[in-house]
Amino acid sequence: MTGVCPNQQIEAMIARGEITASPEVIPAQIQPASLDLRLGTVAYRVRASFLAGEGRTVAERLSEFEMHRIDISEGAVLEKGCVYLVPLMESLALPQGLSAAANAKSSTGRLDLLTRTITDGGTEFDRVPAGYTGPLYAEICPRSFSVLVRPGMRLNQIRFREGQAVLSDTDLSALHAESPLVDGPAVIQDGLGFSVDLRLPDTDLVGYRAKPHTGVIDLDRIGEYDPQEYWEEVRTTDGRIILDPGAFYILVSREAVHIPPMYAAEMAPYLAMVGEFRVHYAGFFDPGFGHAAAGGEGSRGVLEVRCHEAPFVLEHGQVVGRLVYERMSEMPTQLYGAGIASNYQGQGLKLSKHFKAVT
Repeated sequence: MTGVCPNQQIEAMIARGEITASPEVIPAQIQPASLDLRLGTVAYRVRASFLAGEGRTVAERLSEFEMHRIDISEGAVLEKGCVYLVPLMESLALPQGLSAAANAKSSTGRLDLLTRTITDGGTEFDRVPAGYTGPLYAEICPRSFSVLVRPGMRLNQIRFREGQAVLSDTDLSALHAESPLVDGPAVIQDGLGFSVDLRLPDTDLVGYRAKPHTGVIDLDRIGEYDPQEYWEEVRTTDGRIILDPGAFYILVSREAVHIPPMYAAEMAPYLAMVGEFRVHYAGFFDPGFGHAAAGGEGSRGVLEVRCHEAPFVLEHGQVVGRLVYERMSEMPTQLYGAGIASNYQGQGLKLSKHFKAVT
């Protein structure tokens, strides 16, 4: 069955031993179209980010790059600007024909916590080839805030697919005509384009910029941190802002996004030639995100933006990214936001779940 595996197929993969874990996978890890991955008990501080490379294991390459190891079983701080490698609790034994892609979870991206999955023999981040058998590792680089982590924390997620499931622009246009994917005109070119909103209704607050010198964030503490201690407000009355090189911003899409139940989507950066910035941590959008029947009508995409070498003027309505839609192999038995603990259904401009709500 061509397409992205829904939750019930992930459960079947666990039952068949294609996904194994120690301790065993818990139900809360299984999302409508992905599986959350859990940190193990040790973090290795490494000199630099690396890939295993063909024919090499991560464990043998680690001996080249390891600086020291940290026992995180009682909690440990991963410091801003450093690179860590953490073995994950989950391992794979994928059948031929079934590949996987991983990504940072929404809350991870909103903290500017660069988290990528690597494998034995891997030549790409976040990509697991069909038939892969072996362990999984998370490479973690906190870029704006130092973070406190513990075993079992779920910073990234993995999606399984069989065959080519990406919708062509023609198919995407047909789907939009049948079930609108955005609440305005659809810009369809290599996926569904979306733009930045710098004219929010009844306010001149359009985003947040990470402060350079802040305290540690304990990733288990939800709704406890004062946003003012970690973020500067970004305001404008003329629909444009200037991005500073190296700074990290939280902005929001102008379009409300809709992912119908038989589809999943992935956020991808727009063309590099367009500007000096990147919308990164390309996130997964689960089936049912923004779906009215699942309580999500009007859900906007939150944009994690980093500016590169030169200051750049970002203007209201500028296209900054695109959603690549894929077919599910069958209808999921659970949808995003419908009876599961989904933090961002129906969202607008919103910081990660660790911060108190902004009034």
